[in-house]
Amino acid sequence: MNGTVTVLDKGAVRIHSYMSPADTFHTTTQLIETPARIIAIDAQLLPVYADEVVAYAGGLGKPLERLIVTHAHPDHYNGAASFGVPVHALPAVREQIIARGDSRLPTGLVIPVTDFTPTVDLLPGTEVIDGVPFVLEAVSGGEATDELLIKLPEQGVLIAQDLVYNDVHLYLGNNDITGWQQAIAALAAESGYDAVLAGHGLPTGPEIYEEVRRYLADARELLGDDGDAYKTAIVDRYPSYVGPFLIDIANRSLFGAGH
Repeated sequence: MNGTVTVLDKGAVRIHSYMSPADTFHTTTQLIETPARIIAIDAQLLPVYADEVVAYAGGLGKPLERLIVTHAHPDHYNGAASFGVPVHALPAVREQIIARGDSRLPTGLVIPVTDFTPTVDLLPGTEVIDGVPFVLEAVSGGEATDELLIKLPEQGVLIAQDLVYNDVHLYLGNNDITGWQQAIAALAAESGYDAVLAGHGLPTGPEIYEEVRRYLADARELLGDDGDAYKTAIVDRYPSYVGPFLIDIANRSLFGAGH
């Protein structure tokens, strides 16, 4: 296996957090194993890593029931077809995915939009699956325009996905540092969650919020009108973080095609 899996045992629920290698900036897929089924959250950038997730899930002895896509960034939905199950998402996220169209990988592979378009609308609220409450919340602004936050209150697990990065450079291409800071402040105000699942990086705890806050504050300080200078400065400040090419991708949105 190219990726790594971290297992969190929460009694009635086991969580298998798959993290891709650094070449795709440690993107995560969460497999939520309830007493009778598996719920997958997010689908990887490269189909080869999505295939690894599906193969791992197949070894758990329970049916993979659905895939939830939290937001409209290709590193979280490109591999959806590998899962072979209905794809669920917020209606706003579905429309953003459709608007982005086909996904083109650096290798030249084109993944048609029909391969990953969500077919089942998710609405905020609580859904009980196998006796386990899943609290679904819509978050607007921050790393993505719209994003789904999932909470398992009885297990003390908060599935933040790309609201939280752990030891990975943040993608700022949505150009909304203020919105992201507000979202992190709201998460930090939550109580009762000792496990936080990041969209990039290993599972962590509520201490991660201060790490993300600090990075966002540093980015606001360093982000001027020169993308190359910003990349040099932020990498120098966080030399151990993976995914510096995420900064290049974001800079194309922030500063234009020349970056």
